[in-house]
Amino acid sequence: MIQMQKQVADLAITTDGWFGVNTTRNLRSTDKIIKSIGRMIFLIGMCFVMLYPVLFILSSAFKTLADIYNPSVVWIPRSFNLQPLKIAMDIMQYPTAILKSIRITVVSVGLQLIAVLLAGYGFARFKFPGRRLLFGLLIFTIIVPVQSYIIPLYVNLKNFDFFGIGTLIGFITGTPLTKNLLDTNLLFYLQAIFGMGIRSGLCIFIIRQFFKNMPVELEEAATIDGCGPFGTFLKVMIPNTLPLITTVTVFSVVWYWNDFFLSSMFFRAEFPVSVNLTFLSTLLTTSDNVVSGISSQELLLLKEPILASGCLITILPIILMYVFAQRYFTEGVERSGIVG
Repeated sequence: MIQMQKQVADLAITTDGWFGVNTTRNLRSTDKIIKSIGRMIFLIGMCFVMLYPVLFILSSAFKTLADIYNPSVVWIPRSFNLQPLKIAMDIMQYPTAILKSIRITVVSVGLQLIAVLLAGYGFARFKFPGRRLLFGLLIFTIIVPVQSYIIPLYVNLKNFDFFGIGTLIGFITGTPLTKNLLDTNLLFYLQAIFGMGIRSGLCIFIIRQFFKNMPVELEEAATIDGCGPFGTFLKVMIPNTLPLITTVTVFSVVWYWNDFFLSSMFFRAEFPVSVNLTFLSTLLTTSDNVVSGISSQELLLLKEPILASGCLITILPIILMYVFAQRYFTEGVERSGIVG
């Protein structure tokens, strides 16, 4: 009798434990499902917020007048109209403007990449007097906006004296040797090669963080094999920094391509595509007919599709570049420790 009571008690304990384990597992599974659903809803919402402007541009750029005033047409036009695209390209002088942007962006980004790679590697690996002070000044250049020193920068570029050499020649000849760099691409090139291009300080900071996370043993092994500091930088460090180079290049291309302030200040005759895009809205609202064969009233009615077309042809090269560089860009941001 006692033996039977003991067996019944053991069975009850086993049954309670089995149901308890299953209950705990079910609760954990339910929590995982709820978290997954919440994460999915959050990501879908964020993607919609970020993609909504692009979707709106794609929807509005090809609408006809009938689609604009048809309340049933929300996203997909009933018929695609290329007239707003042609008008936007005509007003923005797109072929000339995009060539101007390409010349500025490609050369400036290439020169800036050389400068920031050398500076970032130097801050990360070499100990020299005044390193902390110089790095503090570098952080200061990230914080201070270009608007605060645009006047002296404008004056120096208008009367460029070749880094003081022209002024010294003026002490001898009586006339300083200066050159007006305004309305030339050279003013962007000079700032880029000397590490003062658009957001150069931030690029140097990203590169410094990346190099600090790389193992020092790579350089020590290269030194044992007889490789000098510069040779180590070119043959060992650079081949292992493809994600870093991609990240800095993408950032720099976007900043130079979208630059409006400096381009509008320094250029007078021929503007890049970012400046011409801002002029597009103003030209559409003027009383003068800026497009032959189209009335001013029709231009005003097509203002929204024309502006959307202008935005589309402006950001399209950047979107295509990011599609191909997205993998390396994400890896570079993760390894450099830059967030936000």
